[in-house]
Amino acid sequence: MSKRDYYDVLGVAKGASADEIKAAYRKMALKYHPDRNPDNKEAEEKFKEAAQAYEILSDQQKRSQYDQFGHSGPEMGGMGGHGGMGGMNMDDIFENFGDIFGSMFNGGQQRARRNGPEPKNGHDLAQSITITLKEAYLGLKKEIGYYHFVSCEVCSGKGAKSGSSAKACGTCKGMGQMQYRQGFFMYSQTCSTCSGDGFVITDPCDTCNGKSRVQKYDKLTVTIPAGIYDEAELRLAGKGDAGIFGGRPGDLYIKIGILSDKKFHREGDDLVSNLMLTYPQLVLGCQVEIESIDGTKQLLKVPKGSPVGEKLIIPGKGFENLRRKGFRGNLVIITQCHIPKKIPADAKKMLTEYSKIIGTDAQDGGIVSFFKKFLG
Repeated sequence: MSKRDYYDVLGVAKGASADEIKAAYRKMALKYHPDRNPDNKEAEEKFKEAAQAYEILSDQQKRSQYDQFGHSGPEMGGMGGHGGMGGMNMDDIFENFGDIFGSMFNGGQQRARRNGPEPKNGHDLAQSITITLKEAYLGLKKEIGYYHFVSCEVCSGKGAKSGSSAKACGTCKGMGQMQYRQGFFMYSQTCSTCSGDGFVITDPCDTCNGKSRVQKYDKLTVTIPAGIYDEAELRLAGKGDAGIFGGRPGDLYIKIGILSDKKFHREGDDLVSNLMLTYPQLVLGCQVEIESIDGTKQLLKVPKGSPVGEKLIIPGKGFENLRRKGFRGNLVIITQCHIPKKIPADAKKMLTEYSKIIGTDAQDGGIVSFFKKFLG
């Protein structure tokens, strides 16, 4: 029986690339593998035929000989070199092309061999600080304490005692996994000797127990800039957990929470406060001394006829802007009117007279004449 052309067997063109040939073989192997076609001699022969074709076409030298001389080329021995399928069996196929079958069912993932530990970056950490609005206005330094991992000083972060070092795991040869074949399927399991690390430390450091780092309670002083806003985060580079086996340390993030203030609040970069004034002060105008959140005092001029809710601006006395150096918001004073519940008799008399002058009646029942004046 004459042999079929190897390119026809795999269903590829003669100019097919190595990747195309490999993909075609994988497709044929999946289709005709004996485990998917039990007791099917025809499928088994096609499976072997595909393996023989791939064995020749995947080797550059053998493929060149085949392209030139066909099946009679000097390199056509080996698998099937003695007519038909020769002495080829399933063990030969799995022995020669185990990587192909393994990649079919484990995603083709190949782990790099390790001769020792690989540096891993440390984790970022987070802490919260609560401050007052005044502290946010002025800025401050605040001490915090926290637990984090630091590089072991005894072994200098190597995890092994002085004079010793980590070595590739002898069981998995540094792969961290053991691969097994069960019929058509290839699967991997974590190496029990090294727990998947790919290396072992035979003489670990007594202080860190081979982990290269230890946990420690630290204190540090955080500089909180003037103008910080609520829920802002400050990043302290390298103050998180130390890396493993010399990896880069993580960062520490400080989240700022700002307490509300009874007298002041913030709007953007502006510092805002209400100012309680009497009715005469609003009508006639006045000059009052106000005290800002930082304790500084200054005079504020209230113009004549200022309505309730008027915003009086004192430029540059608000919060510092964190993004625009040298820029500050304003101090905004909002006028309010103090309405006393009880007043002296003489004051009441004068208010009554004033009410009559402007055409209103402030006595009981006076609401009728009020509406009559303005709505009648």
